[in-house]
Amino acid sequence: MTATGAREAAEDRVFAALANGTRREVLRLLRDGGPQSVQALADHFDMRRPSLSEHLKVLRDAGLVSEQRSGRQRIYRLEAAPLAEVQDWLHPYERFWRDRMKGLGELLDRMPDDGPA
Repeated sequence: MTATGAREAAEDRVFAALANGTRREVLRLLRDGGPQSVQALADHFDMRRPSLSEHLKVLRDAGLVSEQRSGRQRIYRLEAAPLAEVQDWLHPYERFWRDRMKGLGELLDRMPDDGPA
């Protein structure tokens, strides 16, 4: 696989991981609460631990979380670096919409105000 192909595959894994609401919530929990055990994370969801473990595996494979074993516990930590790539990808779209909204604002400013009838 070429370097470009490997980068695109990694980006695809990140976007696929972010496509699921449960996984986005796990990332939010880790962002807001710092490293947490599987059980601490599972307490926030109405699902069995094996189901949550599958979501954590997807996040780990995408590089969005890391896992550290502490005795019998697995502690998960947010790895935000892949999110910078998502932000880089989204930046041109943000600029596009910002320009569109600016144009709309300018158009509205040029329109006459409707007075009372």
